Amino acid sequence: MSQTTMATIVGEPEVLEDALTVTPEVIALADGVEHDPAWLRLKESATALQALQVKDGSVPDVSGPEASDRSEAPRSEASELVDAIVESIAALAPRFPHEAAYLEALQTDFRRWQREGFGVPDFLDSLVEFQPQRYRVDGIRHLVVFPMVTQNGSPDRHVEALVVETIWPEFIADLEASAYSNKLFVSLRLVDFTPGYDTNSAVLFPETVAMREIPPFTWGAIFQDREAARYRRVVRAASEITKLDLPDDAARLLDDQNLAEETFVMWDLIHDRTHMRGDLPFDPFMIKQRMPFFLYSLEELRCDLTAFRESVKLERDPATDATVREHAKLVQYAVIFDRIFRFAITGSRVRNYDGLGGQLLFAWLHRKHVLEWTDVSLSFDWSAVPDAVVELGDAIDELYWKSIDRPKTAHWLAAYDLVRSVLTPNPASVWAEGLPREVLAGPPKGYTDLVMDDEFPLSMFYEALDKKMKAVIESTVGITGTTDD
Repeated sequence: MSQTTMATIVGEPEVLEDALTVTPEVIALADGVEHDPAWLRLKESATALQALQVKDGSVPDVSGPEASDRSEAPRSEASELVDAIVESIAALAPRFPHEAAYLEALQTDFRRWQREGFGVPDFLDSLVEFQPQRYRVDGIRHLVVFPMVTQNGSPDRHVEALVVETIWPEFIADLEASAYSNKLFVSLRLVDFTPGYDTNSAVLFPETVAMREIPPFTWGAIFQDREAARYRRVVRAASEITKLDLPDDAARLLDDQNLAEETFVMWDLIHDRTHMRGDLPFDPFMIKQRMPFFLYSLEELRCDLTAFRESVKLERDPATDATVREHAKLVQYAVIFDRIFRFAITGSRVRNYDGLGGQLLFAWLHRKHVLEWTDVSLSFDWSAVPDAVVELGDAIDELYWKSIDRPKTAHWLAAYDLVRSVLTPNPASVWAEGLPREVLAGPPKGYTDLVMDDEFPLSMFYEALDKKMKAVIESTVGITGTTDD
């Protein structure tokens, strides 16, 4: 749902007849596993192994250029650590019977990597066996160990270990089984983890794992406890700074972590499936495409505004279940406040597409006079907000629909015009001035090269808010649902 949560999962999961029946007894087996000596040994060993690995995940020979400050025998040390990791996985496996095939394959992958001398790791075989979408049952836990990068976390492909817990309340199961089918979506809670997740990373995607080839991906996971916890901290501070009088139901989100988690599950469920629905190009995820960053802004915002629109429909439908209606209203608050208070001022100003999406939503609502910044305080006309937000979503949808008949670069220009109609470009922007004819007549690369890193700078409002909120946003690094606020 963001730079943190952008979905890149394709394919459909297999229907497996031998999936373990999940009972309360199976769920209870992993209770308290984060205190198990075998887990603590696994976590400690994986963390120590990270210090021996280089960027691609391999462990270099002592004679290698990146090994000058390392142990005299890094591969020998790595072998001892892998022994400990494999022994720990074997000891923990009985507490995760639903992961038996994965944990067995995982031990085999570690042993092969060890035997072959710790080159670039390949954990394809165990990744194929890891199928969390088969067990979307509230409270069931997973042991997850892979050499991987962590989005918005560590860019190095190091061995990471996690204990995670599924968030799957009954009303979400009902939504997914009816109008909002999304077989790939997995919602999780962080229980314990190695340093790659002591960061801003709030997703677990299979494509981040080290592997020799890319299989069809059958799942994608988001840590809603982290999303909810940082939302609560950031929005509480921002509402105080801007003197925003929160509606009672919006204020409840700030006081109830469980309610906030469930709200983010509903938001992400609808957001994630939207990447594959609508009037789209052939590659809706825009995987490995080099294009102006504002295109990614519009795609992520389109998915969030679709979640908002669907929530408005559910709230207004008298036939909607009361629990769904309650959460549908809360999703609307979450989309608005997360976008305008956190997204807009999180991260650097270098092609920050989520930041731009937050700026765009704020400015749109201001232009529509449903959001006002007057007398140094922020206020909303809540009765008019839903239709105004839906109107922005409709504008993006119309852009997509028209662009099916446009060349790629003409679509880029039209997208820029949409953003520029709301936000003021950088005064030095070549795009705002008008691209030279030789660029317009040339390949797409020329267009992208002329987009400034900060094509749409922060407004005066956001410059001031950024200074007041910087410490709060930085404090959310590594936050979880159990972090003491």
